[in-house]
Amino acid sequence: MQEGTAAMTSDDRGGVVIPQDIPTSARAYGWMLGGKDNYEVDRALILDVLQGFPECVDIARQNREFLYRAVRYLVEEAGITQFLDLGCGLPTDNNVHQVAQQFDPDARVAYVDIDPIVLAHGRVLLADQRATVVITADMREPESVLAQRDVQRLIDFTKPVAVLFLSVGHHLKDVDEVGNGARHALRHIIDTVAVPGSYLAFSQVVSDDPELGATFAEQLDSAGIPWQNRTPAEVDALFDGLDPIAPGLVNLVNWRPDPTQPPLEPVPDPLRPYVGTTETRTTVYEYGGLLRKP
Repeated sequence: MQEGTAAMTSDDRGGVVIPQDIPTSARAYGWMLGGKDNYEVDRALILDVLQGFPECVDIARQNREFLYRAVRYLVEEAGITQFLDLGCGLPTDNNVHQVAQQFDPDARVAYVDIDPIVLAHGRVLLADQRATVVITADMREPESVLAQRDVQRLIDFTKPVAVLFLSVGHHLKDVDEVGNGARHALRHIIDTVAVPGSYLAFSQVVSDDPELGATFAEQLDSAGIPWQNRTPAEVDALFDGLDPIAPGLVNLVNWRPDPTQPPLEPVPDPLRPYVGTTETRTTVYEYGGLLRKP
């Protein structure tokens, strides 16, 4: 699917119906990474948000760069061979399975997302992969994720696992109508199923100014994308009892930066004026890191 394509029906991608009249976080985020699988409504949302928060292009890309460094660390230094990526978003370059399998060809990855377009594209990307699956489930309901047959087949919870929540923490509200809130979504698997030596990778957009963060959240919420602003201290409080890996939970640009890592896809032309904004402005930024279950 390319930008500006005609409406899709349920027959276009194996029976998956793709909504086009409201923006989705997966498509909007994917556009900032240079992806093509988006619609005008997604691009319009991003361009509108950038008027008040021009950092968003930088921080989306900084998060994707963090994914590479975090997964590389998990495989090479922590010896992790299995990954559960919740709220994985649309596939682009350097996806979790590609990074992990670059350093360990036997690494296994289960992708989870609720957006039907993620399932559609994931099935195409992973058609010849036996060590990687993508399933449709709600990360707010971790019990449902664990009940999925492909998760049970691929992930051995008697051995350490990495549970990833990358740039999705802000979509998990402290109180929601589906699950039991953000803490339950984030902690259920790592606390009750994962063995000691497992890891949790996390990132979300934060603001040190609660009022400014509330304005940002209101703008996304009104567009139909659930958003929970948090300060760094509020994020830290979600992960008590887990051991942060140095340098801890930080602005992602400061998490083991590596200027030699593979580059991302080029920024789309309409977004180029916003590249580099975080060099002088950080009203919002992506915050996170890696934590280990002791």
